[in-house]
Amino acid sequence: MTSSTAHRILAPVAAVALTLGGIALLELPSGPASAVTRAVHASQSAEPERERIALSRMEGVSHQSAAVTNAQRRAVLDYWTQERMAAARPITGLVGDALAITGPGDADGSDTDHQAAPRADSTGEVWSAGGLVTRTTGKVYLTMNGRDFTCSASVVEAENRSTVVTAGHCAKDGTGSWARNWTFVPGYRDGKSPYGRYTARDMLVSPRWSREADDSYDIAMVVLNTDSGQTVQDRVGAQRISFSAWSDQQAREGRQVYTFGYPAASPFDGRLLHYCSGRTSPDTGGTTANGVRCRMTQGSSGGPWFTAFDPKTGRGTVSSVVSFKYADDRGTQYGPRLGEEARRLYEGAERL
Repeated sequence: MTSSTAHRILAPVAAVALTLGGIALLELPSGPASAVTRAVHASQSAEPERERIALSRMEGVSHQSAAVTNAQRRAVLDYWTQERMAAARPITGLVGDALAITGPGDADGSDTDHQAAPRADSTGEVWSAGGLVTRTTGKVYLTMNGRDFTCSASVVEAENRSTVVTAGHCAKDGTGSWARNWTFVPGYRDGKSPYGRYTARDMLVSPRWSREADDSYDIAMVVLNTDSGQTVQDRVGAQRISFSAWSDQQAREGRQVYTFGYPAASPFDGRLLHYCSGRTSPDTGGTTANGVRCRMTQGSSGGPWFTAFDPKTGRGTVSSVVSFKYADDRGTQYGPRLGEEARRLYEGAERL
């Protein structure tokens, strides 16, 4: 089922929010793209025939080619100057401003780089324990409807060694536009790209997301180009991924999870990796998603949810992604179950 998009505050992009009786009515932006963006769009529209043939054989997958040629890759990398990266807003950040997404208890959520032992009940502290998760989680930069945004994503184990998982709304604006200039920065920290920058080659979402914007399927797989000839998995490693972590009984009873991302809307500023942890509860708002107490804001969208996570090694099993919050419950973060629809996306990504 699809939850009411009027109440969601983390998913997908919007520039204007009008509030009526606590409900946010969203209007998509229509501003012109930059010259570089237009150039990338033009080159991406000439999809190689082999990609179109491969796409036609993928059932249950909505697919978009991104930076396929060397010229396209270079154009995307050139687009993301330090100034543009610094100016990019967390996706739906303007909706957050209009809805004044802050509240009691949020003042200690700023990106203070402090050292603390991992907790099983964190609601948004900085992750300072190191481990694999600090390399495999990264910040995403993208352009949607001519505006620049940020999200989060995670590298997952795949045969092509080039697959990341993120939220569907970080790749496609529901039934609207696909993202452009999609770039993943693994291990991002305070403006630095210690492991390089990887442009997207292909993006895949569920038809339930691309045609219906169904929050239960707010998931995307993105296949990355190499950086200096090296795949992202070879450079930073990868996390396990599961498509069977959420039986109906497990969802009802709840599971211990750790979620990660780069929240950038106030009181956070997107500089550092943050995490939440706790036991889940099922969404009662009309989706099959699960929720966990978490104060992370926009920008964390698409970050990984781990089950069977080991705080000592930073290794776990990705079983969901940061997806949405409700406007009347800003303290709970929701993530869709990775099930058979997500498995189809993953298998499709491995073939590209």
